[in-house]
Amino acid sequence: MLILTCPVCGVTAEETEFHGGGEAHLTRHGPGSSDDDFEDYLFMRENPRGVHFERWRHVYGCGKWFHAARCTTTLEVFGTYPAQTTEPPKDLRAKISKKRPGWTWKDLA
Repeated sequence: MLILTCPVCGVTAEETEFHGGGEAHLTRHGPGSSDDDFEDYLFMRENPRGVHFERWRHVYGCGKWFHAARCTTTLEVFGTYPAQTTEPPKDLRAKISKKRPGWTWKDLA
């Protein structure tokens, strides 16, 4: 079971107190975008074996959205950070690199 810490209210709890919301840091395309861009936004998702960045909502707490970095194979949670962050914080990426040398996710490492 995942143990997550909400970066908004600071509560640490099991994943049953939260709700997963899919991949984090998606580029949203709206009216006026090309069909290919809109198709990519709707259907194309990373599904890595290893480090992944996801959106979570603290359903039974503050109700706020946040992002989490975790390993899909070991379920290890590397850290969480506010949803308003446009990319994973550098200190979190450094922590992941220390534990998983050579990891990649999209254009990050």
